[in-house]
Amino acid sequence: MLDVIGLTPDDEELYRCLVRLTVASVDELAERLDRPRAAILGGLDALRARGLVVPAGPEPDAPLRPLAPDIPLGAALLRRQEALEAARAAVTQLTEEYRAGMRRHNADHLVEVITGAQVLRERLRDLQNGARTEVLWFCRANPLAMHGEDNLEEFDALARGVRYRAIYERKMLLEPGALEDVDRGVRAGEQARVLDRLPVRLAIVDGTTAVCPLVPDRGSGEPGAAVIGRSQLLDALIALFESHWLMATPVRSAALPDDDGGGYRPDADETRLLSLFVAGVPDKSIASQLGVSRRTVQRRLADLMAVAGVDTRPGLAYQAARRGWI
Repeated sequence: MLDVIGLTPDDEELYRCLVRLTVASVDELAERLDRPRAAILGGLDALRARGLVVPAGPEPDAPLRPLAPDIPLGAALLRRQEALEAARAAVTQLTEEYRAGMRRHNADHLVEVITGAQVLRERLRDLQNGARTEVLWFCRANPLAMHGEDNLEEFDALARGVRYRAIYERKMLLEPGALEDVDRGVRAGEQARVLDRLPVRLAIVDGTTAVCPLVPDRGSGEPGAAVIGRSQLLDALIALFESHWLMATPVRSAALPDDDGGGYRPDADETRLLSLFVAGVPDKSIASQLGVSRRTVQRRLADLMAVAGVDTRPGLAYQAARRGWI
């Protein structure tokens, strides 16, 4: 198993034998492993070079003892992982250069059609793994290929500084666990907003590639998607996202601090309550998300209406936006 970091199976077996014996001579190891003495000496030289074996005493023929493997082998594993990451980035860049070249010389490569939920999931994962600056999402209800809790690539991308902006369809927030998934993303750094309806499902990565699902394949029933490269079509999709982003309602997490401002400032729970309320989430779903009763939600909204000096819910939504409470 350790051959991926340069340790041959014979070397690994020799090291494991020495670990079991704790201290052993060359002859003991040769007898245990049923190998020629010369082969054991060659294997020990390889293990010494990797910092895995040292003499147990100062004598020239002193027996040998093993050293802990985590430091020398851990460093080798880290170098291997870094090399794989660099190779993956190079393959992603080369693939994009290839597709860009094909699009320049062949209009048929402007839009690539892919079919199958698994294929679509893998393409979305590859695009996020290769993202450098920003990922944009239109998240509609009943995802075709990837549910929010399955999109672990987003958290890796956020951790390395990629910006995420996601617009969620209100109906999606009513699905079981959806609010928790959105809140988890917001706490990790995602910028989330909500609209009543979205025109399409859409993902745009780095302003260079868009994935837009199509109608299911007639033969297999599998979902299909168009992968769109740099073009006026892509520019139109980016403009579509930005126009909806301006209209959408921000979603905040209770874990995020509020900016300090003059006058009344809602606390973290009130800010979370207001963001869901303004987004149009029903009281029952808000109560479930906040872990309180529906009556508590209604009471807190009534208290906020009193603070805002209004007596209607639309008035509270307007004042919350005007006063910068969300």
